[in-house]
Amino acid sequence: MSLRLSFLGTGTSFGVPQVGCSCRVCRSLDPRDRRSRSGAILAGDQGTLLIDTPPELRLQLLTAGVDRVDAVLYTHEHADHLNGIDDLRIFSMRQREPLPCYGPPETLARIREGFRYIFDQEVQSFEGTSKPQLALHPLEPGVAATIAGMPVLPLAFEHGFLRVFGYRFGPLAYITDVKAIPAERYADLQGLKVLVLSALWWRTHPTHLSIGEAVATARALGAERTYLTHLTHETGHAELEQALPPEVRPAYDGLCLEVTA
Repeated sequence: MSLRLSFLGTGTSFGVPQVGCSCRVCRSLDPRDRRSRSGAILAGDQGTLLIDTPPELRLQLLTAGVDRVDAVLYTHEHADHLNGIDDLRIFSMRQREPLPCYGPPETLARIREGFRYIFDQEVQSFEGTSKPQLALHPLEPGVAATIAGMPVLPLAFEHGFLRVFGYRFGPLAYITDVKAIPAERYADLQGLKVLVLSALWWRTHPTHLSIGEAVATARALGAERTYLTHLTHETGHAELEQALPPEVRPAYDGLCLEVTA
């Protein structure tokens, strides 16, 4: 199995630069310090999966040259991972069928509730206009599925009051917006070649891993390579890269990884 992971966005909910901020990272000329909201695209031998629909999705897809998405995986319902959902319209229009979307049952319920115009059959598009055509498919943690030709293992974690799903795809796992990975999940995350893990900043946070906590978690899991995402303007890419151990790297918007089983 061959996988290609492209980071569409690697920033926290405010993005980097933040509106109205003049800190050195927000003013940085290093393109790796410009972080849109977190999402990724995973291409396999038989299809392409989109992970989350952040608010900048249209621009992210154009930058990455993405012209096809076969399915969407949602991690949770927070706005920075969800509110680009209308940009899925182009894929259901082109493919002339509903685009399958997967995730935690409660997240899909919130999507149906919050974006009623998409799912309510009484809300019809005016002649000459369109809306996304989406098919929602709930997943259960620990129950493996095959989506877009790829093996997908959903794993549940705590994120404040929410349950968030991370996903394992054979040799690769993508886990964002978690405070911790409990010991009972370690067995599901052994033998990884690549681990993507969120890390907010060096300080502690009530619902997110700090950078130090993420590094300790990566070492405990023993992944060959770990990439940190969901980063803030408190750490620039270059300085963070120097501070991290060699097996842990900061991801950045546009970074592409090739992973083989």
